[in-house]
Amino acid sequence: MGLSLYVRLLVVLVAALAAIIVGIVAGLLARWEGAPTPTCIRGGSAAAGAALTLFVLVLTSLHALG
Repeated sequence: MGLSLYVRLLVVLVAALAAIIVGIVAGLLARWEGAPTPTCIRGGSAAAGAALTLFVLVLTSLHALG
């Protein structure tokens, strides 16, 4: 695609922010179900990590990262 460095960095930043939002929502949903706080943190962190991994894999397969 030939994107510049700044556009690639912006795309990665957007993917990271979206993954953080996914993690927060997952933690809040676990808390809403009555899970203890450490479990909510662990579940939210796992969801954020998985979401970021998937976002980066999709961006790489679309050749948006080079």
